[in-house]
Amino acid sequence: MPKNMDHFDQKILRALQNDASLSQRELADRVGLSQNACWRRVQALRERKVITGQTVRLDPERLGLGLTVFVMVRTRHHSREWLQKFRMIVMGIPNVIDFYRIAGDYDYMLKIMSEDMNAFDAIYQRIIEQIELDSITSYITMEAIASNRDLPVC
Repeated sequence: MPKNMDHFDQKILRALQNDASLSQRELADRVGLSQNACWRRVQALRERKVITGQTVRLDPERLGLGLTVFVMVRTRHHSREWLQKFRMIVMGIPNVIDFYRIAGDYDYMLKIMSEDMNAFDAIYQRIIEQIELDSITSYITMEAIASNRDLPVC
């Protein structure tokens, strides 16, 4: 735990990760603080960039995004120009949910969610047609055992 966070801050973070729509009163009641004290702590967590925004979790199945694919990319190019182009291409695809530069056998990992295999193939083709890659490997998920889990706040 960072030195400038105590158990109340941790309780606030856990509660907000679970339900960011809590009112100040509900949040204060859950963590055992007055509304004003709770509000000040939330503001301090925002100022320190511990809280970086609020989002809503959506059900991909209900949105017709039933296919999740992890794509591993290896490249021979490591120039700034190539990387900028690659990032622009990947970030221009809304179905790319997560995008990482990684260490190991591959250089990049993408998490892509699409309607079905045909929709994924169109995304795949879009990537390989726009930029030179050494290799690209796709891993189709069968089941999401754990997804979008809360960050551990000890």
